[in-house]
Order: sequence, then C-alpha cells, then structure tokens
Amino acid sequence: MTSSRQAVIRLGTRPSRLAKIQANLVADAVRSAGDHDVVLVEISTPGDASTAPISEFSTVGVFVSSLRAALLRGEIDVAVHSYKDLPTAPHPGLTIAAVPLREDPRDVLVARDGKNLLELPPGSRVGTGSPRRTAQLNALQLGLDVVGIRGNVDTRLAAVASGAVDAVVVARAGLARLGRLDEVTETLDPIQILPAPAQGALAVECRAEDADLLGVLGELDDYGSRATVEAERSLLATLEAGCTAPVGAMCELAEGEEGPELFLRANVTAVDGSAAVRSSAVRSQDQAAELGRLLAAELLDLGAEELLGPSQATGNSAADINAVGMRNR
Repeated sequence: MTSSRQAVIRLGTRPSRLAKIQANLVADAVRSAGDHDVVLVEISTPGDASTAPISEFSTVGVFVSSLRAALLRGEIDVAVHSYKDLPTAPHPGLTIAAVPLREDPRDVLVARDGKNLLELPPGSRVGTGSPRRTAQLNALQLGLDVVGIRGNVDTRLAAVASGAVDAVVVARAGLARLGRLDEVTETLDPIQILPAPAQGALAVECRAEDADLLGVLGELDDYGSRATVEAERSLLATLEAGCTAPVGAMCELAEGEEGPELFLRANVTAVDGSAAVRSSAVRSQDQAAELGRLLAAELLDLGAEELLGPSQATGNSAADINAVGMRNR
C-alpha cells in the first residue's frame, strides 16, 4: 500500500473465530478513524494446520509466519496478531504500527459446578496447553492433576461441560472477545497465576515503508498498552525465552509520587512446580524496555536460567486431552 487513500486496505487474519473477531475489532477502528474501506483476508499459518500443542513446535512464530510473509509479498497491507504469539526479535521490513487498548491480561478458571481454584478437591483434572500455566498451577501445591489439553477456546470449554476435565485455565481476553465471560468461575489473581507476557494485547503490523498507512494505524495506538507490553516483552527477550516458556509477567501503568510509572512483576517456574524465582521492579513510563531488561537480569541472577530448559510436557497426566487440535486457537 503506497497511500492511505487506496480504495481498500487488506487486513490479514488467521481463519479462527477468535482471530477474525480480533481482526474485525481492528478493521472497525480503522474505518472509524477515517474514510477507509477495509476487507479481511484469511491466511492459514503452520499453527492452524497442525493438531499438535504449541509447546511441541520446534520454531517460534508458528501463528504469525504466514501473515508476515503475505505482508512482505504485498498480498495484504496489515496483519493483526495476538501479541503474545509474536517472536521477540524485530522482523526486517515490518513494524508494529499500533497496539490498541489492551484487554484484561489475566487468566481465568472455568470449572464445573461454579467452583473456584481453592474449592477444587485434590485430584481434580485441570486442563491447559501452556507450560507456564502448568508450572504455576503445580507450584500452588493444591494436589491438582494438571493435564495437557489441545484445542480452541470453544472445545476447551466443551471439555469441562462434558466432564473430560473438571476445569480449564484460559486467557480472560479471549473469552471477553468471544462473549463468553459468563462462563468464568474465577478470574485468577496474578499473585497466584501471572499471565503470559503481552497476553490480552493485539499487535497491528504493516510494512515499515508504508508511511501513509502508519499514519492511519497510529490512530489506534494506546500508549499505556504499548508501554506495558514493551516492558513484558523486553523481559522475555532478555531471558531469551519463547512464548511457550514457563515465564509469567504483568506490567501495570499507575500514578507514582513523581508521575506515571510502570510496575512490572515476573516469575520463572519449573514445570513441575518444584522451584521458582520471582521479582518486581518499577521505572518511569518512558523506560519500558529498560525495566524489562533490568528485571530479567535480576531473575537470571536468582537462577532463572536453570528453570528455562525445554518443557518436556504440558501436564502431569500420561495422556493429553485432544479437544480437536489447535485450528481455532
């Protein structure tokens, strides 16, 4: 795209229901920001084509690689990603033009009979496909049987309804965008379960050379959301950890004594829950990247590197629950 006045802005999205909802949120915002016609272009990624849990992929970016390739080939003008799926290294020729207002980044529990986490009896089967969630659930030492579960949000919730598991832990943001928050039985306190870096945030990406389009998309950018995500991802990059590593991080922008400041907390936890390191730090609102690097260095000094080895499993159970694969993650 060479001009913001081009008749149609082609917005690329993965084909899952949640991805298309997220893409439509961005498309509507672009239309509202000016006289722009936006059409969605569905592009499947390696992650959509596989039934394996994301933790088993040997490469990063399995949910974004095809979208980025289409951007560089000029087949689309904009790509919308779940920010937590993006590799931390910049991609040559592309730039994050906007980070819209972030959804609540916390994890939630969806359990049978309306139970919260502490009400689940020992031995309850709790499903998750995330080594981070597995690690932190095990570290709580509640006697839960944390089992690997595959599939999109709808099928994970269906596993609870069918009795295949007693509960699942998923991102609150996905349920909010799908209109299914009424099924949440508990929003998990970050003191118990820290979310994934950049969870709940969207990344709106385009070619770095598209100056006019950058101007259009810049109208969607939310400063606070961009700053908190930058701090969390800077931490992840400094740890040299991928999106499936057992790393939790949450940054908040709040008013401090000398003006707005960023408060970042993070942990790294062994998948079996046997060990963990955690810490927090504060910096001014314009020091997001520095804050992430600082806290990551502190975690490494505390022994985080020993806990960041390859995840051997996504749960304690010998068999995963296959809820239909990853196609609509």
